[in-house]
Amino acid sequence: MSLLSPSAQRLLVSSSRALRLPCSQRASTLCSRQYNSNAGRHSIRALSLERSVLLRQESWRLGSSQQARTRRRFSTSLISRHGHLDPPKPGEERRVTFIDKELEEHTFAVADGDNLLDIAQANDIEMEGACGGSCACSTCHVIVEGDEFYDKMDEPDDDENDMLDLAFGLTETSRLGCQVKMSKDLDGMRVKLPSMTRNLQASDFEEKKR
Repeated sequence: MSLLSPSAQRLLVSSSRALRLPCSQRASTLCSRQYNSNAGRHSIRALSLERSVLLRQESWRLGSSQQARTRRRFSTSLISRHGHLDPPKPGEERRVTFIDKELEEHTFAVADGDNLLDIAQANDIEMEGACGGSCACSTCHVIVEGDEFYDKMDEPDDDENDMLDLAFGLTETSRLGCQVKMSKDLDGMRVKLPSMTRNLQASDFEEKKR
């Protein structure tokens, strides 16, 4: 059983209809009812309820609008330039020759510290480097021609050896291009690209272990 008088109930029905009106018309309707209503005590309570609902709706609308204006935007960072190399200083050039899958030779003059993966990518030699040079895949596998240069290199660490185990066509002089840096001792080195590569990364095996 309703506690409101019939006149208050009619006012509530009318108020619910008023909620569908634009804010300016709602306010006008509300003021008119407040001053012209003779519904008594229950009507006043109904008007207070309606006023509270209108104020909450308006507050919610303004809050949502303000939140939309102040919402933080996504930030972006510059794309890394993979394979970008600075030219060597005059008189300090180191030469390296790549033998591609079609057995064509490509010789480049590079600087000390440049690794084979960056050299290849900077000169459009087909070397993938799927992991971005982080020693987490075997797609930059190269075969060093001759023991002379291979013996002058630092020994591969455990991470490189683990990735070399995944390489296609592994040989005694295989290395990862991202781990071989040019130096005076390696000037004139020749490396051959394998006929194919396997795009297996360390993360593939971590997922299987889980």
